[in-house]
Amino acid sequence: MASISLKKSYKCAQSLQQFYTGGPYAVGSDESFLVCACNDTIKIVDLSNASIKSTIEGDSEAVTALALSPNNNFLFSASHSRQIRVWDLSTLKCLRSWKGHEGPVMGMACDASGGLLATAGADRKVLVWDVDGGFCTHYFKGHKGVVTSIIFHPDPNRLLLFSGGDDGSVRVWDLMRKKCLSTLEKHQSAITSMAISEDGWTLLSAGRDKVVNLWNLHDYGCMTTIPMFESLEAVCIIGPESPFAASLASSTNPQTKKRSDVPAINFITVGERGLVRIWSADRALCLFEQKSSDITVSSDDEDSKRGFTSALILPASQELLCVTADQQFFLYYPEGSEGSLNLVLRKRFVGYNEEIADMKFLGDEEQFLAVSTSVEQVRVYDLTTMSCSYVLAGHTDVILCLDTCVSSSGRTLIVTGSKDNTVRLWDCQSKVCVGVGIGHMGAVGAVVFSKKQRNLFVSGSSDRTLKVWNFDLVPDNNEEVLTLKAKAVVAAHDKDINSLAVAPDGSLVCSGSQDRTACIWRLPDLVLVVTLKGHKRGIWSVEFSPVDQCVMTASGDKTIKIWAISDGSCLKTFEGHTSSVLRASFLTRGTQLVSCGADGLVKLWTIKTNECVATYDQHEDKIWALAVGKKTEMLATGGGDAVINLWHDSTASDEEEAFRKEEENVLKGQELENALIDADYTRAIQIAFELRRSHKLFDLFRELCRKGDAGDQIGKALKALAKEELHLLLEYVREWNTKPKSCHIAQLVLSRVFCILPKEILEIRGIAELLEGLTPYTQRHFNRLDGLERSTCLLDFTLTQMLVIEPEGNEGKLEDKDAKLSTAADSEQLSDIASMEQVQHHKELKEKSSSKKRKNKSKDVSTKKVNGGKLTRLIQL
Repeated sequence: MASISLKKSYKCAQSLQQFYTGGPYAVGSDESFLVCACNDTIKIVDLSNASIKSTIEGDSEAVTALALSPNNNFLFSASHSRQIRVWDLSTLKCLRSWKGHEGPVMGMACDASGGLLATAGADRKVLVWDVDGGFCTHYFKGHKGVVTSIIFHPDPNRLLLFSGGDDGSVRVWDLMRKKCLSTLEKHQSAITSMAISEDGWTLLSAGRDKVVNLWNLHDYGCMTTIPMFESLEAVCIIGPESPFAASLASSTNPQTKKRSDVPAINFITVGERGLVRIWSADRALCLFEQKSSDITVSSDDEDSKRGFTSALILPASQELLCVTADQQFFLYYPEGSEGSLNLVLRKRFVGYNEEIADMKFLGDEEQFLAVSTSVEQVRVYDLTTMSCSYVLAGHTDVILCLDTCVSSSGRTLIVTGSKDNTVRLWDCQSKVCVGVGIGHMGAVGAVVFSKKQRNLFVSGSSDRTLKVWNFDLVPDNNEEVLTLKAKAVVAAHDKDINSLAVAPDGSLVCSGSQDRTACIWRLPDLVLVVTLKGHKRGIWSVEFSPVDQCVMTASGDKTIKIWAISDGSCLKTFEGHTSSVLRASFLTRGTQLVSCGADGLVKLWTIKTNECVATYDQHEDKIWALAVGKKTEMLATGGGDAVINLWHDSTASDEEEAFRKEEENVLKGQELENALIDADYTRAIQIAFELRRSHKLFDLFRELCRKGDAGDQIGKALKALAKEELHLLLEYVREWNTKPKSCHIAQLVLSRVFCILPKEILEIRGIAELLEGLTPYTQRHFNRLDGLERSTCLLDFTLTQMLVIEPEGNEGKLEDKDAKLSTAADSEQLSDIASMEQVQHHKELKEKSSSKKRKNKSKDVSTKKVNGGKLTRLIQL
């Protein structure tokens, strides 16, 4: 039997987060990214996999308007604070901001040149701004209500601006003459969308009065009014090169009379019904209408209807992007076949997920993930693109749990349990409900398939009962929904049932409850085998070992326990979570386990040693859902933060990376030694930085300090450093500066840094914090030097007074003085000395002085011998 390699690390490979909460959005001209409002922040989303590329923090007010420049270099935003901001998308920095409106900005548009920005406000005004200067160039007023939409004329040679308001009027503004050319009044309700034809001489306006008006821009007259029979939110004109136009040309349409005074324009409308429709303007005819809406609703109530809120045709691919009221983005592409047009939903991005309740991998290759959130539908995600492939709708209340399996006939099935007290069986291929189980008197909180028998599943409810359901009689044609019947029922616990698990051989089922016990039952008749008691809080998760006769439970008492099925004894207990453990599952053929809890942590354990191998913190709230791929052993976690994280086993890749880094370090170390031999200190310092060897770096600087041209050598090495390396050097210097033995090297390097790179220092990120760490110790070193200097001066004065430092100079002076006196006495003996008493007195003084000299000389020699060693050591210091 091959040895089992234990997993040591997981890496979060993909993440699906909230990126849209409704409101404004903008698509890049290259269709690579999407900019949308998420509460008070702005998210930049990659359209290929719905991952968040970057986040722009706002001003704590909800974002009300967004616009992009034509070259995608700048982003314009406005919020309820009335502040208009210009962002550089390359650096995500705010270039300038200003206030101009007296109310919130409701709409924005940038002209084709990118130099002008038009804003529509709730203060009934339309303002045009110079983007580079940030000043107002045009000030228009005339609307009697909130200005809801605004667009520039697409022809840059025609400086026209169109604005629509909730007063039902469209106004045409001439930017050259700075006045209103015309007021188009035909709507009876708010204008929601406007579009201009390819030739630039026809304007389409749509509103909530359920009509579309066509306006002639030659004389600004209304050419025709087409009834839509629904409140419209967006109108888009189909260009002649669009794939929609090609599909319409190949499809057969009813022949009706055309109007010669109306241009032959085809356009798309979306609205409250959630259907995409294509119209012909000259025939006032609907050419195409979706048979059914792709927007799922929970019930037939009028309040629960969720339609489209916006739509636009992407400039490059000419696909149709529709936005729903429940924060979803639909990408449609037309297909023409057999004389009919069909819209294919190519991608569906969910911008706002509710709290994740449960999830399971789906499919043979586990390329799909079924997710239940705090809504009435199950969303199935494609893990390659992280887009929602399809939605299963049918429950009337929140779905709490789900499980997946492949039936004996090869069908991929999903079973769900909901707060509506029912369980539903779904066929993933046909995406319909094939069976409904009714019988529980409370919310169904746990469901599980029998992977061995493949013809039954078990459900547990807050009514404290277990039910076994058989779905052998479910038809393959999916023509009708079968009512499932329970084979066995048992009152299992004293409180709500939270989790269920079926043994690998399909003979046992384990239930975990809030009554702090787990019970093992025999299938299919639900006969009690053993009760597991020992937890101090409710049990949230149970699972059978894939190889041993044991079962694992996770509880609200922060522990995980493994129990023997034979006698119900506790075999092992795992402690480490700081809050309730909500999910746990076996890994690596039963030798490891993974757990997650209310503390937002994911932990990897080795069962044999009771050791927590790794801990991961990627969630900001409770982790309610944990899915483990049986083939790939890929992990998926989701919780209260509405974030879905996908984890891949990175043990092998991490080991390879560690080996590669070790090999590189060996080669770099050899290169460092070669640089030292060649006395190439600049290259040696560079390699030491790459290897992050601070001690070697200190040795190099210390070696340079011993050179005669230390300053030039250090300066040459410092000039070769990048900003990141300079920041790292200052961190090392801060550490060296705290130690008396290395502070002189630190001060020398610091002085050269300030002398050579004064401007570069100011550009270092976090320089203030580094200087705060350097200043106190530097001040301490200088204070110590000042004290030493004062002590040296006192020592000099003391030794001088003791005739230790200058004894020879004083002796010479005395001898010179005595020689002068003796010479004077000999030369002036007859002329200057008047009496013999004076001469005699002088001779006595001379004898005393000579005897005193001999004594002092002997004392000085002995003193020099005693203090000579001390002076030598002092001079060395």
